[in-house]
Amino acid sequence: MHETPTSSSRARILSGMRPTGKLHLGNYMGALANWVKLQDSYECYFFIADWHALTTDYADTAQVAQNTLDAMLDYLGAGLDPERSVLFLQSKVPQHAELFLAFAMITPLGWLERVPTYKEQQENLTGKDLGTYGFLGYPLLQAADILLYQPQFVPVGQDQVAHVELTREVARRFNQFYKPAAVGRPGGREVLPEPKALLTPSPKLPGTDGRKMSKSYGNTILLADPEPEIRKKLKTMVTDPARIRRTDPGDPDKCPVGDLHKMFSTPETMAKVYEGCRSAGIGCIECKGWAADALVQILNPIQQRRASFTESQVKEILEEGSRRAAARAERTMQEVRSAMKLPLADAVVAGNC
Repeated sequence: MHETPTSSSRARILSGMRPTGKLHLGNYMGALANWVKLQDSYECYFFIADWHALTTDYADTAQVAQNTLDAMLDYLGAGLDPERSVLFLQSKVPQHAELFLAFAMITPLGWLERVPTYKEQQENLTGKDLGTYGFLGYPLLQAADILLYQPQFVPVGQDQVAHVELTREVARRFNQFYKPAAVGRPGGREVLPEPKALLTPSPKLPGTDGRKMSKSYGNTILLADPEPEIRKKLKTMVTDPARIRRTDPGDPDKCPVGDLHKMFSTPETMAKVYEGCRSAGIGCIECKGWAADALVQILNPIQQRRASFTESQVKEILEEGSRRAAARAERTMQEVRSAMKLPLADAVVAGNC
């Protein structure tokens, strides 16, 4: 096992996901597959954001622990390697909360109220009381998650760029107020460098009902779904609405199953799909079967790797990764405390609070 935080001449990146259960194909295509590739070029920190799960699910935390284990199993199954990346649990690194508190002291309320997803989620999650400080402030916790590791880049999809920009604004404001101590900061370098968004290609991935694949829609194909379940789900998947009868020609470019083929099928299969669908030479059931074949080919190795880890091994990986992450996070916090002129934060002084 590693004894010190990762040190590397490579640029550093950080990203994470909320533990909402087993991950699905949308999570894989939108983030995980890209993270696996980034391990070859960057110093990587990837985490499970269990505190973020509480921003909307604070009233019932019974599933957070199991969801965390399931998500980490999917990380490992997808190909994230604890020897090449620091894989950790947010709540096991208390410096996240400390930096979040510091940011809460300096961030204008209006910055948080204008975050696009703030009102969107309040409108969409009507069954939950989201009028909490934690929900309003979750972008600040996100900023702390990122800036704590002083990364150069944050891999995100286009829909998350606004969050990275807010993080940059928070870093800028902190750096305006608090200057680094001369010792250990050559050239007057800022305590919290502003990270840049590293855009992740996010192809359109439809769920079984044709909408964006999402757990909230109940239309997902999980990375852990066995082959019979994958085939069962695809049999019910919506298709080109123009194909009402078997003899009606269709258009794969207007069909959610066609979108799956474009991402996962071979060029040879795609050629058969286009020719057969447009001429009504094949039916939708046959076309869905070919799509299922492609998904099984993709998911089999992921599931085999996933099955090779025991729950105790996952916990050990999280413990070790969290220890390494905390060591790196503490380096940042020492600079933060020094810049804020809070030297007593590092020692308890009797009689003073």
